[in-house]
Amino acid sequence: MKYFGAHVSASGGVMNAPVNAHAIGATGFALFTKNQRQWTAKPFAEGEIAGFRTTCGELGYAPQQILPHDSYLINLGHPDPEALAKSREAFFDEMRRCEQLGLDRLNFHPGSHLRQISEEASLDRIAESINLALDRTHGVTAVLENTAGQGSNLGYRFEQLAYIIERVEDKRRVGVCIDTCHAFAAGYDLRTAEACDATFAELDRTVGLEYLRGMHLNDALKPLASRVDRHAPLGDGQIGWECFRYIARDRRFDEMPLILETPDESRWPAEIAALKALSEA
Repeated sequence: MKYFGAHVSASGGVMNAPVNAHAIGATGFALFTKNQRQWTAKPFAEGEIAGFRTTCGELGYAPQQILPHDSYLINLGHPDPEALAKSREAFFDEMRRCEQLGLDRLNFHPGSHLRQISEEASLDRIAESINLALDRTHGVTAVLENTAGQGSNLGYRFEQLAYIIERVEDKRRVGVCIDTCHAFAAGYDLRTAEACDATFAELDRTVGLEYLRGMHLNDALKPLASRVDRHAPLGDGQIGWECFRYIARDRRFDEMPLILETPDESRWPAEIAALKALSEA
């Protein structure tokens, strides 16, 4: 089964996220478990954890249908030791919050070298950061998201994701999330079925599809290999509908969250309905 959804608001408490997902016809969803633009967060309010778990159960959302995302402030490959330590502590807190909510994965951007250290040194720091977080938590998989390669961001090449995974000690608790816009911006063509065959074959050869734990379904405003991260509604960008038809019909992408981060939230119900129809065609 395909779990199509969107990154929905958790404003007012995390138990509101599954309600918001259900309202747009989603069979999966993503959320922030805290304010994504702040380093720290208060512990969950009394009853909030139980409320989230209960609401998810009532609305039919299991952990494998949910893809929480960490704070955008975190940089697990930071060149500065103090800033790196701050990011690692924040990432541990994000993993712990997922553990408390009964979630089994946390999606995050790998990190950036900020042009102060080598790519390899930064990738090594990211892998070490993951190992430290896995040692301090239980049951939550660290899910690396590919990036568009803007600025000094790492993870835009599949080889970089594979490099990190190779250095993670517990391979059972590391995975990847492929963002279609990011992949296209990084130079991986997705405009035709043949292009999708080639790109996902390269992902399988380089990383391994067994590590795929979710996807972000976004069209791309900018051209192939632009290295610019600008999402567009499905079918309105440079990628086009064929990619999303391909993903919707491919059984390799069953049983994982397939999440919209397209810019027009008013179109999410229609986009989800279209993806469902494609998967059933």
